[in-house]
Amino acid sequence: MDPALIKLALGGLAVLGCIGLVFGIGLALAAQKFAVEINPKVEAVQEVLAGAQCGGCGFAGCEAYAEAVVTDPDVPPNLCFPGKEEVAKMVADLTGKQMSSVENVIAFTRCSRIEGKVKKGSKYYGFSTCTAAKLAYGGPWECKYACIGFGECAEACPFNAITMMNDFPRVDKDMCVGCGTCIRTCPNNVMELIPVKARVFVPCNTKDKAKQVKEICESGCISCRICVRSCPAKAVSMENDIIKIDHKTCMEYGEECKEICVEKCPRNIFRSYKPDNFQQSFHHKLEALPMECNCCEDKCTS
Repeated sequence: MDPALIKLALGGLAVLGCIGLVFGIGLALAAQKFAVEINPKVEAVQEVLAGAQCGGCGFAGCEAYAEAVVTDPDVPPNLCFPGKEEVAKMVADLTGKQMSSVENVIAFTRCSRIEGKVKKGSKYYGFSTCTAAKLAYGGPWECKYACIGFGECAEACPFNAITMMNDFPRVDKDMCVGCGTCIRTCPNNVMELIPVKARVFVPCNTKDKAKQVKEICESGCISCRICVRSCPAKAVSMENDIIKIDHKTCMEYGEECKEICVEKCPRNIFRSYKPDNFQQSFHHKLEALPMECNCCEDKCTS
């Protein structure tokens, strides 16, 4: 080979090597200058979290919550709902924060559409999601505040705690960790978290007036406010036209009220809450109902 070509090739390699060296040194210096130091406490907290990435803590995943609970003094250590009290204690120890009580909660469907025999108001054609039906015309049922029933909450649940039965969500109390994913998913705000030790609940979400409620639902709340006036603990209120219960106040008041709110409700929509009994009785009603079949409606030309 021509010595001149060899010399030229070696020179080119030397130049490329020098360029690579310069860029390498530059990248190393840049990496050192702009390096983000990782707080070992953040890593330690992330290790003890449940790792469900459910977002129930209000942050975008476990890593974001770990960083927030370590660096922000206002973020409590008990926000990892899947981890419950055990994880909350470990996070409190790692961050040096005071351990507050952890109230176990469960999701439930604030709706009595099936029990109230609410009929379909129209036939829906479109994407089989609750959000799409809500945007189209409020959903297929006569009650526009009812559970739409396309199972968007069940699909979103990261713990597979919700199954659909007869177009209605069924919550498995043993699998639900109270992460709140279903609450954030439901476009009708039908899903709600309730303490496992709650005494009462209201399975109705309507904001309609009494006359309209009676026309379309046999069980719906008619906003008479008798429960609000009769509650000795002042734990029941009407907010944004629906009944709200301050469960903490209710539970602290004690058994001496004898659940007056339940006894006084003229529509029997204010109920005693016992997770096992509720699951058995309410879901038994779902199982007893015939499954819907709309195939004839789709093909009927008359």
